[in-house]
Amino acid sequence: MKRAIIIVIDSMGCGAMPDCKEYNDIPQCNTLCNVAKANNGLNLLTMQKMGIGNLGDVEGVPPENNTIAQYGIMREISKGKDTTTGHWEIAGLVLDVPFKVYPEGFPSEVIDEFIEKTGCGGILGNYPASGTKIIEDLNEEHHKTKFPIIYTSADSVFQIAVDVDVIPLEQLYKMCEIAREILVGENNVSRVIARPYHIIDGSPVRISKDRRDYSVEPPAPTVLNDILKSGGRVVGIGKIEDIFVKSGITHAVHTGSNREGLELTLKAADKSLDLNKIKIAGSSDNPKFELIFTNLVDTDMLYGHRNNWKGYGQAIEEIDAFLPAIMEKMTEDDILFITADHGCDPTVPGTDHTREQVPLLVYSKAKNFEPKNLGVLPSFAYVADEIKKWFGI
Repeated sequence: MKRAIIIVIDSMGCGAMPDCKEYNDIPQCNTLCNVAKANNGLNLLTMQKMGIGNLGDVEGVPPENNTIAQYGIMREISKGKDTTTGHWEIAGLVLDVPFKVYPEGFPSEVIDEFIEKTGCGGILGNYPASGTKIIEDLNEEHHKTKFPIIYTSADSVFQIAVDVDVIPLEQLYKMCEIAREILVGENNVSRVIARPYHIIDGSPVRISKDRRDYSVEPPAPTVLNDILKSGGRVVGIGKIEDIFVKSGITHAVHTGSNREGLELTLKAADKSLDLNKIKIAGSSDNPKFELIFTNLVDTDMLYGHRNNWKGYGQAIEEIDAFLPAIMEKMTEDDILFITADHGCDPTVPGTDHTREQVPLLVYSKAKNFEPKNLGVLPSFAYVADEIKKWFGI
């Protein structure tokens, strides 16, 4: 059985897109290179061999003359710089019209309908903010009023933060489902995000494992749907299930950390992952081929948005150190794609995503696989096209 593995290192862009100024980003944004420089170099032994040091000035990671992988840079055609847009394009779906953003907060008709339909009595916030900052600022009032905290960013997101000891987790999820139904049409939003937290030693701390993303359904088929229609299987690890609203996915499992995502990817590659426990849709017990699609979110959620370049660098190093175990389990019938969905440069002003191109590393043990420089590719959809070729669909 032929298999493809996609590992998305969330937000690890590698240089500003030519149109970055249209997204209020500066040409100097370069998540990978700037994080490496801020850390006085990164230790990426595996990705170095694959060719990531050939893609730019990645301090501590020199260029490799004889790479073990194909390497290149992908530019984004879709309008936007968010998770949904980036992942959809990786899967072959290009968006011509960007999702709406709300730099002044959400209009009163949206908030009024949300309050009425959820019965929450009122809301706090309703402005663009860093998630960690706004829960610190509004936590005390949240405890007094029992109102959910609503906020957005430069991206198309409607985020709901609650202390789960004040508003239970299932109630938060229900609020998100209601918001998802409201935020369509004229007030379309890419994602409604549940941001649960609790108090530890007097400070609010977000619960990563219970975060949920409520995306809009893809408006057209992706390579995931093509795989299913052709008798294949798709395993989503991390927030992949949420990003695609289960469309084209047969098995899915959420993760609480990059480490857990890597370990689950290794189990999937090793064929030791218990698929019966994570099945969400019908698929053949003997699929013709399989896609393992993993999102590693810590780089973005824990470090990019919090301007934590040190933590970001350590997260990339952790991923790199884990890759040999996954690659060892691959056979000649497998192909691995390592890439990103956008940027979130923690070294530049602001805490939002940055409009960046992304690195691409492609590895296989197949006899006819040729390591080479892929150059600058015009779309993230290159990944979907290559997977179709690999599977012959």
